[in-house]
Amino acid sequence: MSKATNKPGIDFWIIGIVALVWNLMGVFAYLLQAYMTEEDLMAMPVAEQALYVNIPAWVTGAYAIAVFGGTLGCILLLIRKKLAATVFLISLVGIVMQMSYNIFMSKATEVYGPGGITMPAMILLIGIFLLWYAKKKTAAGILS
Repeated sequence: MSKATNKPGIDFWIIGIVALVWNLMGVFAYLLQAYMTEEDLMAMPVAEQALYVNIPAWVTGAYAIAVFGGTLGCILLLIRKKLAATVFLISLVGIVMQMSYNIFMSKATEVYGPGGITMPAMILLIGIFLLWYAKKKTAAGILS
């Protein structure tokens, strides 16, 4: 097949750029949490303070893997490298680990209400979609 037949459409670029922006927002949120000062923590409601103080290191590590992996996966997708699928898989593992803690082991759902389930579900669905999309584009010869 010639390279012209494997040219990605505009939808590829839109999905890739939107996904990159989404993941960069995740990186920003991670950095805000990782570098939260005592003053920032004390400005939160008491129930939220307890959530942040008690986050295990493995959850913070999973969060980092999820967002930095997702960002790297998007960059690889946009430069049309099939390694994007593997990186999205690693990111998805981080998402599952982090969200499992948030939903089943912490009191996040009690503190945040329905948003404590809605946001993690959305993040998980986007992670699954990005892995599927990278695999689909690899099979179509868009990623090499």
